[in-house]
Order: sequence, then structure tokens, then C-alpha cells
Amino acid sequence: MNTAMSERTVETPLAVVGGGVIGLSVAWRAAAAGFEVTLFDPAPGRGASWVAGGMLAPVAEAWPGEEDVLCLGEESLRRWPGFAEDLRAEGADPGLSEAGTVVAGADRADVEQLIVLARYLASLGREVTVLSGRELRRTQPGLGSSLSGGLLVPGDLAVDNRRLLDALIDAATGRGVRFESTPVTGVGGNEVRTGDSTREFAHVVLAAGAWSSRLHPELAERVRPLKGEILRLRARRASLPPPHRTVRAVVEGRPCYLVPREDGELVLGATQYEAGFDSTVTARGVRELLENAERVFPAVAEYELVETSAGLRAASADNLPYIGALTDGVLAATGHHRNGLLLAPVTADAVVALLTGVEPPASAVAAHPDRTREKEGSA
Repeated sequence: MNTAMSERTVETPLAVVGGGVIGLSVAWRAAAAGFEVTLFDPAPGRGASWVAGGMLAPVAEAWPGEEDVLCLGEESLRRWPGFAEDLRAEGADPGLSEAGTVVAGADRADVEQLIVLARYLASLGREVTVLSGRELRRTQPGLGSSLSGGLLVPGDLAVDNRRLLDALIDAATGRGVRFESTPVTGVGGNEVRTGDSTREFAHVVLAAGAWSSRLHPELAERVRPLKGEILRLRARRASLPPPHRTVRAVVEGRPCYLVPREDGELVLGATQYEAGFDSTVTARGVRELLENAERVFPAVAEYELVETSAGLRAASADNLPYIGALTDGVLAATGHHRNGLLLAPVTADAVVALLTGVEPPASAVAAHPDRTREKEGSA
């Protein structure tokens, strides 16, 4: 069992603000470490994490110049099997898949972009295989005949995000976490403000995703919402079954992903654009997702459309989250962009380490909020 699961002899009151995958993971791990945890969220598990694809893919998401992001993601990926096993030991299975990822390029320009990624990953010693269009379709049957080529990334994982969130709520509840639905209006130092009242704790962790920017002044200009729309589809009796592994694609420069679920559903995403805190689903977004997906996996045209949803990712300027103390002592655990599910294990372990005075994972040091202040001071 992870060292963060060891028991403390004295319970310390801890507030976790935000009940997405990051907040729930922190609350569960902290409660298991002996903290007396109160989690504030009007609807735990129903924010951006609820509409995520569930890809745990730091290598497929990598790009030159974001080495710290890759390093943190790979560290968390290594922790994921143990994280999932600990959840299963608590009586809940998060639905972890080890089938890997294929990445497809729709046209020659898209494939050239993927080749740049493959060369970059190879220079870092990461395993990735370049595939021709024919090899791509042999690796994953059902992919479109017009796809020009792609990559095979064997080490990436995937998780059923909704099973994971339910598992975390159950595990946190079993560890004694108290859930409060009162909306939080601000945090500072060791205080949590809810309406006209203020409550004090020994420690406060801010893990409210995109909403973190409205709850602490130091994050007002550092975390912003990025809207992303997803579709959930289900194969019909006469249609091809979903792919057996995650399929990522670039279609004329636009990202697209298809993530299968054990129950036969297929999660399709994702659009990404600046829209403030607007979380409505647009007709344009649905059309774009379906058109791109049909080029990648034509069978989706015959699938049943089960759900359309939109979520607000918490983006930072450099795609690296904020994990560490703000100037007043509030511990930030936010700004995870597209990688909240991926980074949940390493973020939770880093926060618990900081709470208990233990050295956090080395890869998490680069994510400290001080990095932004240092850049601002040198500008």
C-alpha cells in the first residue's frame, strides 16, 4: 500500500475545496493518512471530471517544450496501477484499462505532425512506433481507409472516469471524509469562507479546478476555464463494436479521441476553446466531433447518440498544474488542464507529503506555484 495510506495518531482538521477527481483523491489519501477531512463541493464528482474521456496518456499528449509536463505525467502513470489497486482494496473498482493507445493522422500533414512527436519521444528514450495507414488499420480494425498513418503507444492507460469518481466518493466516505454542499466563496490562509461565515482548519487545499481562479486572488490570472465538449455513443446490434483500445487522432490539425468503455459505450471528444464559464453544448461542437470521428472510425455513424456534455478544464499558462503552497499557506492542487485524471495519483501523494512534512515526488517540484512568480519577477 502507498506510504500516503499510513495512519496518523493525531487527527488534524483539513479542508479540501473541490470535489472533482483531484479533490476526491486528495481527500481520500489524506483521510487514510489520518487527517480529519471536510470536502466542500455542491455536487462532488459531477464537474469537469464527470465529462472526461479517461485517457491516461502522458506520452501521446507530449510535445516539445513541455518536458516538465511529460515528466509529471509519466510519474503519475507509474503510480496509477497501485492507486487503482488501493481503490479496489477499499471495495471499489475504477475500471483501469491497459490496452494502450493508437494515434492516427487523417492526412499527410497530420502524419507529419505525428512524426515530429515520434522523433521527439524517441530522443527522450520513450517507446513509440510509427505506423503506415495499412499497419494502423491492422493494429486497430475498423479505422478509416483514408487515414494516412499513425503511432502505436503501448504504455498508455485509460480509466472509466465515472466509475473512478464513484469509487473515490465511496473510498473517501469509508475513510470518514465529511462532505459539505455549502458553496465556498473564498479561501485564504487556514480559512474557508461560505457565504457570511468563516471556518478555520489546520490546513486548506484548493482543488476547485477552473473555479479556483475565483476563490483565491493569486490564481485569478493563472487559472482559466477551457471549454470541452464530449459525446457518449453506444454501438447498436448491427454496427461494429467500439475499438478495443483508445484511439487518438489528428484530423486536419484538430485533435479527436475515442475511448471505449466496458459497457459498450464510446466516449468521443473533445472540442477545446475559450468560452469563459459557459458550459452549454453547441450544435457546432457536436457536428465537429461527429464529423472528425467518422473519418477516424466510420462505424460511429451508425451508433446511438446517448449523451452530449460539456466541462470546463482548468488551464494554466504552461499546461503544468499548480501543486504547492500559495503565499498565505493555502495548498493549491489545480490547473491540471486535460490531465486531471492522469495526474490524480501524483497530485494526491504530493499534497499529502506536503501536509505531513515529507519530501514530495521530485517531478512535482516543478509544478510549485512559485514558478509563476519567478517568471513574473524576471519579466
